[in-house]
Amino acid sequence: MSNLIKEKDQFSLVDQLAGESELSRGDLKTLIDTRNDNVAEYLFEKAREVRHAVYGRDIFIRGLVEFTNYCKNDCYYCGIRKSNLKADRYRLTPEQILDCCAQGYELGFRTFVLQGGEDPHYTDDLMTLIVTNIKSTFPDCAVTLSLGERSKESYLRFFKAGADRYLLRHETRNEIHYASLHPAAMSLRDRLRCLSDLRDIGYQVGCGFMVGSPGQTTDCLVDDLMFIKEFGPHMVGIGPFIPHQDTPLSGQPAGTLELTVFLLGIIRLLEPRVLLPATTALGTISPTGRELGVMAGANVVMPNLSPVGVRKKYLLYDNKICTGDEAAECRFCIQRRMANIGYHIAISRGDHAALQFQTSRESQVQAALAG
Repeated sequence: MSNLIKEKDQFSLVDQLAGESELSRGDLKTLIDTRNDNVAEYLFEKAREVRHAVYGRDIFIRGLVEFTNYCKNDCYYCGIRKSNLKADRYRLTPEQILDCCAQGYELGFRTFVLQGGEDPHYTDDLMTLIVTNIKSTFPDCAVTLSLGERSKESYLRFFKAGADRYLLRHETRNEIHYASLHPAAMSLRDRLRCLSDLRDIGYQVGCGFMVGSPGQTTDCLVDDLMFIKEFGPHMVGIGPFIPHQDTPLSGQPAGTLELTVFLLGIIRLLEPRVLLPATTALGTISPTGRELGVMAGANVVMPNLSPVGVRKKYLLYDNKICTGDEAAECRFCIQRRMANIGYHIAISRGDHAALQFQTSRESQVQAALAG
């Protein structure tokens, strides 16, 4: 009887979260710590209802271009950390990046995500040129940047050049946990300052965290969820921690599919309009991981547009999937997978539901400068 009563209480917490888009810190902790399969299925059902009400059955695709695996940072979990002397480094030229986007455009992509390590080679001038070239060639497309920590002035230059979105995972909102995953030269304060700067400028901003990273507790996860609710990002990217063999955390266990998708469901109810990816890391730890992410409330997938010759070099973690596939293979594989679970790929920019893009880019820039 006590288990039935407890489960009834858990269902009530899901109902409250679905109805009010918030829970207290204590209730979030209870929901996570006492979850079971029945509660998870109920959570996912509610998350799908909310996602369908906002976005229908559209799944937005982003064309991912991993353009450099050089990085000045030494994060303990990352396969492209600067101290990994076994990494086979590469950089794409502006022309190669534009070629990736051209191929993606033909395949129906209307958002391009430029992701790389924090590589000083890509100066503000060079990144501005790259963004300008993409936007002038494909004016109906969105450009998302994921370049790590930069100055507010740098972010503003990229925005003025046409960048629409910026992804910057906060990784963990708990300062002690953050310090255990990063060298002393990096700080959570700087990461949060960057997120604030990006929002102030006018970007669609994405944050996120790893699930199951070493030292993570339920309290850490609740810190992350409370931060997401407070910050109100347009995008949230979460995925399981997967160790890389050439990092200090190589011997640590990976995060689980079960907890990751449960948290996806919670995030969908916390932020009903958020753009929520079913990540490549989910697909890496389970053959149906991305499908399960969508069934838990996700509505974004990010097939790889990088040249096949460099994909195996951009390994943030071990056993990453799709490193040998051509762009068209990735694109149509995702389309088939989504169709099999009742969803369809939308040929659109896939902007956040709250945003109206009726103002000109000049007006947006002027508003950012005035603010």
